[in-house]
Amino acid sequence: MGKISSVSPFAPVALARLPAIEGVAFATAEAGIRYKGRPDLLLAVLDKGTSVAGVFTQSKTASAPVLACRKNLKKGKARALVVNSGNANAFTGKKGREAVEMTIAHAAEAVGCKPNEVFVASTGVIGEPLDAGKFVRLLPGLAKRAEPDAFEKAARAIMTTDTYPKLATRKALIEGTEVTINGFCKGAGMIAPDMATMLCFIFTDAAISADVLQALVAEHTETTFNCMTVDGDTSTSDTCLVFATGDAARRGQKSITNAKTNKLKDFSAALEDLMRDLAIQVAKDGEGLSKFVTFEVEGAKSWRAARAIARACANSPILKTAIAGEDPNWGRVVMAVGKSGEAADRDKLAIWFGPHCVARDGERAPDYNEKTVAAYMKNRELVIRINVGVGKASATVWTCDLTHDYVSINADYRS
Repeated sequence: MGKISSVSPFAPVALARLPAIEGVAFATAEAGIRYKGRPDLLLAVLDKGTSVAGVFTQSKTASAPVLACRKNLKKGKARALVVNSGNANAFTGKKGREAVEMTIAHAAEAVGCKPNEVFVASTGVIGEPLDAGKFVRLLPGLAKRAEPDAFEKAARAIMTTDTYPKLATRKALIEGTEVTINGFCKGAGMIAPDMATMLCFIFTDAAISADVLQALVAEHTETTFNCMTVDGDTSTSDTCLVFATGDAARRGQKSITNAKTNKLKDFSAALEDLMRDLAIQVAKDGEGLSKFVTFEVEGAKSWRAARAIARACANSPILKTAIAGEDPNWGRVVMAVGKSGEAADRDKLAIWFGPHCVARDGERAPDYNEKTVAAYMKNRELVIRINVGVGKASATVWTCDLTHDYVSINADYRS
């Protein structure tokens, strides 16, 4: 795999400590799928009655696991999740489908559930057949030794070029009953989510029906994971699954079956906040990055238009390399706004790098000072704000810069 020169400069000093959640247990193993001496297989075991919701890549070359999850999601129930790293099982034809079927069958037997209650995900190299026979024999043992307090182990088992596991936890109240939401995800390269992030798994003990959970996940994906990008490349394997075990019902929480109820307000806000946290963590672990960048677009005709303009900036190689070089080249921002395809008034366009206005009314700001703005560009975290002058809508997108290390990592990825 590609060589990573160092851990991300944004890696947390201490990882978030996720509490156990009733009805969820994990076990991991070193199956030798691609990586040696590190866990690359995860099994999550879920209580009976667990609801599940999910969003997946919109790629036209979606992986075999994605197709299987879409099918099983229709039932809205889950008992097991199997994830492997090192091989995406994408563009693998009949062999890929057979690997998924074998994995699901063995997991269902190990956990004691129906095949349509098993969800699978794979991440890694595209186009290489996945030999499920190397790891399905491990599933019965994993099911027996699964433990609830193992979120960090689970997060590490799904990493590829990530430099640290990405974890988050939140608490919320549903009619006075406290529930927990835990999540972990992976992603560092080939990231421009068009539904979710590379792989993301969220667990809660809340009692919520699958259709209500689906509505929440679909809504919050748009404002979190779909507002994050590393390199503009949408994966074949993007999967975000949210599991609600319902165990909070034992503590008095009445099951939520109506998505429009105010009873979900606190839970919904906590879920969105957790998803935003994870999305930002992915952007802060972008392959080879040196800068974390927030693009704030305002004055657009609609939120979607504002997001499209922000994405055009966040996915521009020539702009991202300028940021890596600490060059306040606002002309490249102008270019990106113009190529977005969304409405923008050239003669009202205004741009700020941090607190510094660099362009106003369609031209360089009269008080622009190159030295001052260049000094701002040396910060590790940057905010670039743009007003396109055609409306009142705004949106925010998170990304990182594009460095020599990114090229090295991806040039050597299969070496």
